[in-house]
Amino acid sequence: MREAIRQAFVAFEAGEVPVGAVVVHQDRIIGRAYNQTELLKDPTAHAEMIAITQAASSVGDWRLTGCTLYVTKEPCAMCAGAIVLARLDRVVFGAYDLKRGGAVSAFQILGDERLNHRPTVVGGVEEEAARTLLVEFFKQRRAGSVLDDGHHPSDGGHN
Repeated sequence: MREAIRQAFVAFEAGEVPVGAVVVHQDRIIGRAYNQTELLKDPTAHAEMIAITQAASSVGDWRLTGCTLYVTKEPCAMCAGAIVLARLDRVVFGAYDLKRGGAVSAFQILGDERLNHRPTVVGGVEEEAARTLLVEFFKQRRAGSVLDDGHHPSDGGHN
C-alpha cells in the first residue's frame, strides 16, 4: 500500500486526482500507476486501469488470478468492472468513496453474486494517508491553486 500512496503523491504533484494503484503477484509489483486522466486526456486513465493493463502485460495474460490490487481510494464502478473481468483475487483500498465507490460503498459490484468472479475486498487500509491527499488536492483546487489542466496559476496556467 505504501507504493500505491507514493503513486498517489505523483498524481497530486502532476495536478491529477491523487489516486495510486499497484498490482502485486507473489510479493512482486507487476503493475503500478497513478491517475492520468488529464495528462492523457482519457476518461478511463484511472490508476487501477493502468496498473491492471501493466500487470496483464507483465504476466502475458489478461487473467490476473493470484494477484492483489492495492489502491488508495475505493475503485469506481468502471474500475470495479475491470477488476472483475481481470479476475484479481484481492482488492485492498485506502479511502472509502461513499458517493461513487464501486466496490462496497455506493455500488457493491465486487460482491455482486450475479457476477462470475468476486474478489476478497479489504477497505480502510492506510485510509488517513490516502484521504489526506484527496482532501488537500480538492481544497487546493477549490481555492484555485490547481487549474483543471493540472497546472498551477504561477506557471502561466495552460500550455
